Amino acid sequence: MAKQRNDNKRKPREGGKKGLTGGRRKSCPFCRDKIDVIDYKDSGALRRAMSEKGKIRSSRITGACRRHQSQMATAVKRARELGLLPYVSDR
Repeated sequence: MAKQRNDNKRKPREGGKKGLTGGRRKSCPFCRDKIDVIDYKDSGALRRAMSEKGKIRSSRITGACRRHQSQMATAVKRARELGLLPYVSDR
């Protein structure tokens, strides 16, 4: 029998990110505060969910669950339509 090489060991990459899959998942800030519905008039919470360019951040970044992320996206779109939030940044 021939010797088998053990090539499936992970080798650390130089200059790469460490712990790509490890770590705990962020808990949803809206579930923690027991918020059922995200209001489009709460511009402070909605601005935290937007990037500097005015895009809606993903749930991976915001830490929101699927239910609250979709409510947040709808609320941001409504606030944009009413002029409470910008579509794009000034720059």
